[in-house]
Amino acid sequence: MNKPADFPDKSKVVLIIIDMINDLEFEDGEKMLSPALAAAHNIRKFKSQLRDKTIPTIYVNDNFGKWRSDFRQLVKHVLEDDVRGEEVARLLHPDDEDYFVIKARHSGFFGTTLEILLQHMGAQTLILAGLTADMCVQFTAQDAHMRQYELIVPPDLVLCADEDTKQTALSQIAATCKAITPFSYDINLEEYL
Repeated sequence: MNKPADFPDKSKVVLIIIDMINDLEFEDGEKMLSPALAAAHNIRKFKSQLRDKTIPTIYVNDNFGKWRSDFRQLVKHVLEDDVRGEEVARLLHPDDEDYFVIKARHSGFFGTTLEILLQHMGAQTLILAGLTADMCVQFTAQDAHMRQYELIVPPDLVLCADEDTKQTALSQIAATCKAITPFSYDINLEEYL
């Protein structure tokens, strides 16, 4: 579908949702479900606030080794194949104006079009959300930092299998990537627009 005419291609701020369209059918998937649902509710609310300010969302999602799939097939699988992550995907189902990038490794930048898309948008500040804070969020944050983006990683929008791992990851992201880590409801977006 076409993007709404009033939704700009340019934005200094971008929300990146990492790997939340996920079947959660893996070893720690059951432990991830509850924190994933909590994060999904928070992401949905925050994404709605950003949409009101015409701040775009990019879904950056793993292809889980399915090289012939695309993002729509991934969404369809999670919504229709009776998998653990279905409720999370229902909460975060992409809107028509959202962008998506498929990745094959931990970082959203590695071997993807993400950098080109962000340059086209004129992005300067990235707000990272998703799973997991200690893996794909952290690797994406590191690559974003190397590309000189300002980073915001709200603790209520990211998750790990346990809270200690999440807090350690957030501390590392703050220290090594110069990210700030306020809760989503404490972010003053006007500072970044």
